[in-house]
Amino acid sequence: MEKKKVFILGSTGSIGVSTLDVIRLHKDSFEVEGLTANRNIELLFKQIREFNPKYVVVKDENLANSFKDNLPNGTIFLSGENGLIKATREAEYDILLSALVGFAGLQPTIEGIKKGKRIALANKETLVVAGEIITQLVKQYNAELIPVDSEHSAIFQCLTGEKNNEIEKLILTASGGPFFSKSKEELKHVTIAQALKHPNWEMGNKVTIDSATMMNKGLEMIEAHWLFNLPASKIEVIIHPQSIVHSMIEFIDGSIKAQLSKPDMRLPIQYALTYPNRMPNSFTNTKLTEIESLTFHKPDFAKFECLQLAFDVLETGGTAPAILNAANEIAVDMFLKGKVSFVEIPEMIKNALNHVENKSKPDLETIIEYDSLTRKYFKV
Repeated sequence: MEKKKVFILGSTGSIGVSTLDVIRLHKDSFEVEGLTANRNIELLFKQIREFNPKYVVVKDENLANSFKDNLPNGTIFLSGENGLIKATREAEYDILLSALVGFAGLQPTIEGIKKGKRIALANKETLVVAGEIITQLVKQYNAELIPVDSEHSAIFQCLTGEKNNEIEKLILTASGGPFFSKSKEELKHVTIAQALKHPNWEMGNKVTIDSATMMNKGLEMIEAHWLFNLPASKIEVIIHPQSIVHSMIEFIDGSIKAQLSKPDMRLPIQYALTYPNRMPNSFTNTKLTEIESLTFHKPDFAKFECLQLAFDVLETGGTAPAILNAANEIAVDMFLKGKVSFVEIPEMIKNALNHVENKSKPDLETIIEYDSLTRKYFKV
């Protein structure tokens, strides 16, 4: 069988590193066509030496000049946001693994869709801000959209052989993050270190903070709406602290299907690369007899306001999801820099939604414009 070529957007982040673990395990099936990073050029260079990609992109243009002189002969080197777009447009690959954090993943992912390729999507913001446009482009260019997030991968797997009109609801599970048991009052005193200490998953800083505010689950709810063509009324979020059940589907006859495994992102990544087939691995072995309990709880929307905001903007539509996403990116960045408190994150998002005008039925240029307008509102 001919090897499939994989282009990884965001190879030095947690998803990118895990993807390379999968490729390393299955060298006979996959090879790396392209790698991109923002600032972690030390790790990027190690990855280049091991996987010898044809394309390399460094997003931070200040670091690009000093980096490119050390690349192997024949490597095509690009930099900046335009470099990301150009590389995903020109490179020859079978699978685009989209793992860039935030809005930055939108345009490079669209280039992969326009090539009619399989998109292994770990960048949820792409569907959050431009879900209608993305789903239309996937159909237009006959591309494949395979989810990488553990929750959406679980739903994707559970839907095999099922009919959409027989779904009662999708049930997205959430760990609850580090503050599930804290009161709303206690959240006022949360430190950066506490918020970055996730109980189950190892993720990048931005996603970890989103998990702590439960915005991550709100974004995943919007993503699920577009991936599986179901309204918010048919999507439920429940807290499952053990992170063993990754999501479920309840059908109209009352039965529920679930996908279970230890929390290891390499499993859904591998499934996205190998679908519709499955391959063995050496990193995931779930022994049910070693799991003491599986518990489920209703989320506290008053305590985790970001989750409610995500449901609200999906109902509002238009540019509201793009405004929410941009405001959240800015608020999380400011929290990580110690400029705002943890509880100010949802307040900043609400302010943006109240002050940046919503525009209905936006095209891609309008979505990009409103992302920029939201950042200008915060003078970023």
